[in-house]
Amino acid sequence: MSEFSHVDAQGEVRMVDVSAKPLVKREAVASGEIRLAPATLELMERQGVAKGNVLAVARIAGIQAAKKTSDLIPLCHPLALTHCEVTFEVPPERDRLRIRARTATTGGTGVEMEALTAVSVAALTVYDMCKAVDRGMVIGSIRLDHKRKEGS
Repeated sequence: MSEFSHVDAQGEVRMVDVSAKPLVKREAVASGEIRLAPATLELMERQGVAKGNVLAVARIAGIQAAKKTSDLIPLCHPLALTHCEVTFEVPPERDRLRIRARTATTGGTGVEMEALTAVSVAALTVYDMCKAVDRGMVIGSIRLDHKRKEGS
């Protein structure tokens, strides 16, 4: 069995001490999707959803969630993000909305959880805003696509 970094010698859960790690620029990219009906996409594009501009609200929700990741995931370190962007893409099949988040910081630990959280909450926001018109939406394929730190 491999050792877990968040478990001490007595088997107790702990936050990892990153104070000795060098402060370097770190970046992460995550993505996911929400499958929905083409009619729902059309409604979103013409801003016909009763709750408002779905993509604008989902973008802000994703950014806000990235900034609050350590409040949501117990052992995540609070980070001062230097950048967070959330983008959307509709593939030619028009059966889903692809969501991508890129996060960055200069610190002693990575920003992948922040990118994943941004994608997740953006997708949940789309779901919340469109659920009255499309009960068949499915959120999925949320994954870390890339992470990088300066010098690697």
